[in-house]
Amino acid sequence: MNKSVMVIAPHPDDESLGCGGTLLRHKSEGDDIHWCVVTDMQQSSNYTSEQKVQRAELVEKVSQHFGFSSERNLGFTPAGLDSTTTGALIGKLKEYIDLVKPHTVYIPYAFDVHSDHRYVFDAVISVSKSFRAPYIKKVACYETLSETDFGLSPINTQFQPNLFVDISHFSEQKKTVLSLYQSELDAHPFPRSFDAVEALEIIRGTQAHVERAEAFVVLKEIA
Repeated sequence: MNKSVMVIAPHPDDESLGCGGTLLRHKSEGDDIHWCVVTDMQQSSNYTSEQKVQRAELVEKVSQHFGFSSERNLGFTPAGLDSTTTGALIGKLKEYIDLVKPHTVYIPYAFDVHSDHRYVFDAVISVSKSFRAPYIKKVACYETLSETDFGLSPINTQFQPNLFVDISHFSEQKKTVLSLYQSELDAHPFPRSFDAVEALEIIRGTQAHVERAEAFVVLKEIA
């Protein structure tokens, strides 16, 4: 039975880094995939008009590559969710989630170093409570290079996956999508490099005894 799947990305590129191969696999298996981007460069004065136009064109290209059934940008300011009321964030998330009614939701990890990721995590957990969204049967956290691995809390909050998705047949497609995010990538040893993406896929693949994999922390799954 085909499912409705939603990825919630604090910023464009989180979806591709965190679960790009998994989304492509869902699509190939007939699932509907949906993309919720929480922040919008258009709302920030830190970028030029040219950069904003380029980002809008980029988002459209990424969407086409994945073949999303729907997409929505919630329009919050990047790196500004700490000054956004929790109610506003929850309200916009709930509106889109109620519209799509996803079976599976992929979200950023609770202890990522970027504050936007943590605020998004908290808001989704509130929205996805079973009595509020009974259609959501699975919630899983993805890992984002330079965010999840840099969350160096002295308490034991490091990413410890309990789900591995074989993306061996989708790794090259994922790389094609990531190549669109040229401004976010750089050469090794930059933390967001193709070498780093490949290394993480191989490590997760080794843990799952497959060629390439993406890893997740499953928070809830209702059978």
